[in-house]
Amino acid sequence: MLTKKQLRMAILTCLFQLIVFAQEDQKKNNFSFSGSVDVYGTTNLSENSRGTVGILSDVPAHGFGLGMANTVFSYETEKAGVVADLAFGPRANAANAYEGSINQLYVYYQLDDKLTFTLGQFNTFLGYEVISPVDNFNYSVSYLFNAGPFSHTGFKVDYKASEDWSLMLAITNPHAITAGTNITNDFQFGFQAGFKDQFLNVVYGADGSGFDDVLYLDYTGGFDASDSFYVGINAAYSNSSNADSGYYGGALYLQNKFTETFSLGLRPEYFTTTKGSSDTAILAFTLSANQKLTKNLNVIGEARFDTSDDVPVIGIRDNVAGLTFAAVYKF
Repeated sequence: MLTKKQLRMAILTCLFQLIVFAQEDQKKNNFSFSGSVDVYGTTNLSENSRGTVGILSDVPAHGFGLGMANTVFSYETEKAGVVADLAFGPRANAANAYEGSINQLYVYYQLDDKLTFTLGQFNTFLGYEVISPVDNFNYSVSYLFNAGPFSHTGFKVDYKASEDWSLMLAITNPHAITAGTNITNDFQFGFQAGFKDQFLNVVYGADGSGFDDVLYLDYTGGFDASDSFYVGINAAYSNSSNADSGYYGGALYLQNKFTETFSLGLRPEYFTTTKGSSDTAILAFTLSANQKLTKNLNVIGEARFDTSDDVPVIGIRDNVAGLTFAAVYKF
């Protein structure tokens, strides 16, 4: 088995080879390279609290911190292609196996314009938010995002029935096993139905923690209330009878675009974990301002307040307020 150092060296070698290959293959227009880098500074406004709520990191900073460096390579022929999404840094470590080195790695084949087969590791189809901050309006993440799986390793079939309707079926390892051997021979089964950017998601099976009856239900969608105001919605429910535990909750993503470069958004969220007959509920409110300084650079100023009467949100505090300033660069 490769050591962590050997694995990193192997990935860096592959990265170098892919860059060289990209330079040689630009004329064919079937190779693409993209990615992002994010960094941040954050502080708690509450006394006697540790870390920062909602920062997706293996070691949340109370000061300045690093997010992740994300590089995505894709190569596509007429019907088939491959995606190698490599990520390094604390944000990647918090969401992936192998210390975040492999965020996604999959091969796909398009039988026709409607049917696509995918095999490998791909980010979850559950939820509104994703690992890369480039595709999120808020920099900190929701409790719903943290509760569900980040990635799946397995096989899926996507069917685009029409411009409005889409279907997806998947069989994957338990989501705690994003890479490596599935020694328990347990699996998860996934389903998604989409209609005009509204998605109903279902996952059922083993979670990699010894329970094989874990159910996830998720609705993700939204609508344009006006030319400038958007309402995003995420609602989720999870339960395991064997584990006698689960969670449920919902979040709104209220975003207004004031100019071509400046937007303001509020994310109110209610999240409850269940264990036996005991429930613990948390409320969180996140106000985020997005300012695009250039086409590639976006800065996010964020104020967040989390509160609970049932459980300390962080440290010994029932209420925590914090401020975060982040820079996200995409290329």
